[in-house]
Amino acid sequence: MNLIALGGVIGAGLFVGSGVVISQAGPAAIVSFLIAGMITVLIMRMLAEMAVNRPALGSFYIYARESLGARGGFAVGWMYWYFFVIVVAVEAVAGARILQLWAPGVPLWVFSLGLMIVLTGTNMVSARSYGEFEYWFSSIKVVAIILFLLAGILWITGAWPHSTPGLGNLVNHSGFAPLGWGAVLAAVVPCVAFYTGAEIVTIAAAESEEPETAIHKALRSIIVRVVTFYVGSIFIVVSVQAWNAQGVSVSPYAATLRVLNIPGVTTIMNLIVLTAVLSCLNSALYTSSRMLFALTRHGDAPQAFTKLSSSGVPRRAILAGTVLGFVSVIAAYLSPDKVFAFLINSYGAVALFVYLAIALAQVVLRRDLERTRGTDQVRLKMWLFPGLSYLTIALMFVVILAMAFIRDTRSQFWLSLLTLALILGAYEIRRRRAPVDEPAGVTATGKRKGYLQAPALSLQEVPDKPVGRRRSTRRSGEQSPED
Repeated sequence: MNLIALGGVIGAGLFVGSGVVISQAGPAAIVSFLIAGMITVLIMRMLAEMAVNRPALGSFYIYARESLGARGGFAVGWMYWYFFVIVVAVEAVAGARILQLWAPGVPLWVFSLGLMIVLTGTNMVSARSYGEFEYWFSSIKVVAIILFLLAGILWITGAWPHSTPGLGNLVNHSGFAPLGWGAVLAAVVPCVAFYTGAEIVTIAAAESEEPETAIHKALRSIIVRVVTFYVGSIFIVVSVQAWNAQGVSVSPYAATLRVLNIPGVTTIMNLIVLTAVLSCLNSALYTSSRMLFALTRHGDAPQAFTKLSSSGVPRRAILAGTVLGFVSVIAAYLSPDKVFAFLINSYGAVALFVYLAIALAQVVLRRDLERTRGTDQVRLKMWLFPGLSYLTIALMFVVILAMAFIRDTRSQFWLSLLTLALILGAYEIRRRRAPVDEPAGVTATGKRKGYLQAPALSLQEVPDKPVGRRRSTRRSGEQSPED
């Protein structure tokens, strides 16, 4: 569980995409990543509070449903599912392009299909097989980052052969913030997106033996992970070489390794990035399937996806993400500049919408929890509640709204907003086709009734056959034991 949490933070965006942030903010990209990291830490702390006090399959989908109502839960669940389905396609294409470097004659779609088949197969076996693969993927990424940090420290201190020690590169090339502090703050927006994935641990915890302990341990150390892996490695990149040196904007870590005279730097970085891509693809398949499965429990997704294998794996839900992912890969091959570009932009801000919903849910559920159990019974509390929670919500609003005004992210904002509108439209269709049971903590009029006390649901507690629709025998106003 700890390595799943680590792997969720370290994605391909760190190794490649961070170069764009450095080109936009200069050495002050350190500050951009630090601010974005602190926002992520606050969101994860809020999520950890909810997850520890009530572990639930579907995690923040359940919390959004309990706090924001059935409509809010539906929107959060489907947005998150859509986000990771597109991630499946993006990572499959990225991994295929790396493999093409070693086998240029093989078509891109062949490699993409192969990667998805292999990792879909591992996810279809059991949750443990997903965890085993993610354990090794995460181990490789963590070791790579640690070695990179150690090599950079040796260079800065003068212990590395033929090094130029010191921190002069931070200020010697037009200053620490050469493009202004406005650019530094604007760069926070893409940085927040790089941290997406840290929340996966709360979803995986529902299938662990001790979910509360697993979540507590994994999220308790997130500050160290953020500061060490992101902020620390970016600090090394801009300290070892000039921020505007050739190659930094394209592949900052490879450019740094060249300065260190590491032999075979291109091959090394390709292998590390490929590992990060496979890790993201593996996690995307797992996460999308569990979220789709969770959506079925309240009628927010077709009941066919409820079926489990003998090993407790929702295989149909996994295949749903794989099929749509491969459709997106086909779009990348047939129409990379239109259809695939549209898909990429349509999910750019979706994860940020989910993070905002997590923050809103925490405030509502924390107040309910204090009313029903008492303040002393709240475990792993959010720091300085409620002030810091409201500040986090405000920061998320600022980050999301900033996307509408920054040229490079404007299209992502509006197309992601279109995605949200379509999901809300789908909810209205779903509501008209069948009655919607509001959560136990919400009345039919949307008023709060208190913190939901029902036990968390795990995959193992679900029947191995789809749950069919049953004719209700209840009179109006009655509740069944299940309710």
